[in-house]
This record gives sequence, structure tokens and C-alpha cells, in this order.
Amino acid sequence: MNIHFIAIGGSAMHNLAIALHLKGEHITGSDDEIFDPSKSRLASHGLLPDAFGWFSEKISSNLDAVVVGMHAKKDNPELLKAQDLGLKIYSYPEFLYEQSKNKTRVVIGGSHGKTTITSMILHVMHYYDKDVDYMVGAQLEGFDVMVKLTKENDFIVLEGDEYLSSPIDRRPKFHLYQPNIALISGIAWDHINVFPTFEGYVEQFSIFVDSIVKGGTITYNEEDLALKEVVEASENTIRKFPYKTPEYTVENGVTLLATEDGPMPVEVFGKHNLNNLAGAKWICQQMGVDEADFYEAISTFQGASKRLEKIAESTTSISYKDFAHSPSKVKATTEALKAQFPTRKLIACLELHTYSSLNPKFLTEYKGALDAADVAVVFYSPHAVEIKKLEAISSQQIADAFQREDLVIFTEPKGFKDFLFSQEFNESSLLLMSSGDYGGLDFEEVKNLF
Repeated sequence: MNIHFIAIGGSAMHNLAIALHLKGEHITGSDDEIFDPSKSRLASHGLLPDAFGWFSEKISSNLDAVVVGMHAKKDNPELLKAQDLGLKIYSYPEFLYEQSKNKTRVVIGGSHGKTTITSMILHVMHYYDKDVDYMVGAQLEGFDVMVKLTKENDFIVLEGDEYLSSPIDRRPKFHLYQPNIALISGIAWDHINVFPTFEGYVEQFSIFVDSIVKGGTITYNEEDLALKEVVEASENTIRKFPYKTPEYTVENGVTLLATEDGPMPVEVFGKHNLNNLAGAKWICQQMGVDEADFYEAISTFQGASKRLEKIAESTTSISYKDFAHSPSKVKATTEALKAQFPTRKLIACLELHTYSSLNPKFLTEYKGALDAADVAVVFYSPHAVEIKKLEAISSQQIADAFQREDLVIFTEPKGFKDFLFSQEFNESSLLLMSSGDYGGLDFEEVKNLF
């Protein structure tokens, strides 16, 4: 097939392009800007565009398909020409379904934990040399690409994102996969710029549950009451498997999972990650891996990239960075690190970086999110708020939202860095939570503090 990618430089888009190239398809693409690691990875496969920009001449009737990414706009000249020529245009989730409609589709959804759960499942499959196709949102140890597509594999494991599919397809991505086996880890309001009410956001998960093929299964976290209500209300003819956080203990900074064969040490920690592990176990069992074999494999899982990723450690202190930015993720991650090292001072830093987190109406959702920290710090850039064309927010609004009198707030990168580098980290844990970089913080320099 001749397939053209509009906005090929995106995280998911470039991985899909590479996967199809490796499958033997002929791939071309365009983008107005491409950054590493996408840029170097596309170049290594000979897929990097010769020049940046949009070129309508790249679109012709010889193309079998056009895949359009969210970075493209509705008036993109390549997209407009593809529409004029009547070419088949896909969003990337739509194209993934097209490539997997004859496979057993395993879709992992939820407001939080879906990347970790998907990573756990793939780790177990890899451990036992069970070859499966996949699409995951983080780079995994032992995996060269984030998307794999073959002609022969039966299973495909897909991370089910609830964000929109493309500029011309406003459906959430996970509505398009029609899973045979599905999991939802939890529901916590997110993407406020697309789903302005909690009720509207929850509705997307109801639609997802109803999209599961007849006779399929939904595995769900029964500790999440909103999710439990959604699943139990569905009249879809599917089997429903609830799961909950397993029993575990923490001894000297090591998490021990309770199993039938006794306590088993695991590399991941925190109640939320143990809950994720329970969900992954259910899915792996449905994919043919029994409980004992799952435990053997998962004991070596060290976590997904950017999820509670250890960046430095000494004999008396430790530092992690985490992609957490939504209120539920921030709360769970902060509590996890405090529970893992309860006698150490926890310095938790959060950058408000996303559209939702910088929205004054959404800020109140962060109430109590940093309460487990001994020192709680919030960084945000008024300039980023301005660029995103959002309503200005003040430090006082942030303080009122978190409802913590000793909250430390910074709006300038230098002030935040000076504060961080002035801390005494003996007998301490440092947690840096952000989907950004605190205005240019060099994490390599942070390592030198430990």
C-alpha cells in the first residue's frame, strides 16, 4: 500500500509510520516541524521528509490511504487536496482498527494508569516470548518501537486514549477500536478543553463499554465508584470482571505483594501501581498466561518510561520524575512515594502545564493532591497560560485551590531552580511531576544533587 501521513512527526503518528514501513508498506509523510526523538527515529528508517512544511503535490490518486494526525488543522493544504480527490482518509486510531479488525483487540482505557497497565501486559508477553501486536504510549525496555503491526499475530494490545482522533474526526480514539477484551482503570475528569463537564467526560466511557463486541469482556477497577456505576449500567452483552488493589506491605523501601506462595518483592510501588498490576493480571489471564506465571514475569517489571522513573539515588535519599499532571495522578504518585519511604522528608514539585491544569475552573480539582508531601511546590508559567490563550491565573488562585497554607509557588524557572538546588536532600525523597520541564530544568543537573 502507498500510505501518506499528514503530521508524521507526532509521537503516535511516527511510530505507526515506522511500524507500517517495517511491515512492508510504502510510507511518505509531511510535517511543519519535527523534534527528537521522532526526527532521528524517522531518519533512521528513511522516512524523514526532505523539507518541513505542507506540500499538496505529495497528494495524488496513487495513494491508497492518508493518515491525518491531531497536529494538522482542518484547512491543511494536503488534507484539503486529499478530500478533493476523494481519497480514503483515516485518523490513526481508525487506521489501527483497519489493520487489526481480524485480530483479537485488547484495549486498555482509563483516565490514569493505562500506559502502565499496557506496559505490564507487554512485559509479561515479552517475558514468555509470546509475540503480539501493540500500540503503547511510552518507550518500553526491550521494545524498539511503540507500535507493532504484523500479518500473523492474533492479539493486538492497544492503549485506549479518550482524547479526540483527528481534526476532522472528533470522536475519542478509544471509541474506534471495538475491543474483544477491554479494561478501564478509573475515571477522573480530564481534557477539560474538550469535555467541559464531568458528566460529559464520563459519558465517553459509557460509549466505550457499549462498543465492546458482543460476547467480549470488560475488566474494571471496582474501587472507582463512577466507573463501577458505568459498567454495571451497561446493557451490552459482555462479561464483566471487577478487580481491586491486592494486599501488599512495604518493608525497608521494598514493596511485597501478597501471593498464594507468600510475599513477593516487586519493582513498582504505590497503591495505584499495585491496582494497575491487578488489572494487568486479569488481562494476561484472558490472553493465556496463568496467575503463577504472571507473578514470575511481573516481578521483573521496572515501570513504564516517565512513570515514577528513578533519576538519582544515594544511601540516604532518592529522586523520581513522573509524567503525573492530573489531580488523581498527582495525589496517587505523591502518596505512593511517601508510603514507600515514610521516614524520609518528601519534597513534591508539580508543574501545572496542561490546558486542564491551567484552567481556573479546573484548579479546584487539585484540593489535597499534595497533602502527602512534607514540602509541596507548584510551578507554572504565566507565559504558557498566555500562549495557550487561557484566562490568567494568580498565585493566590493556586494556593486557594490546593488549600495548603505552606504551599510554595513559583512562576519563574530561575526561582524554582534556585529553590530546588538550595534544598538539603539528606534523608529525603524528591518527586518532580510534570508533562513539561519546569521552563528548561536540566534533569542531568538534578542527578548531581544526590
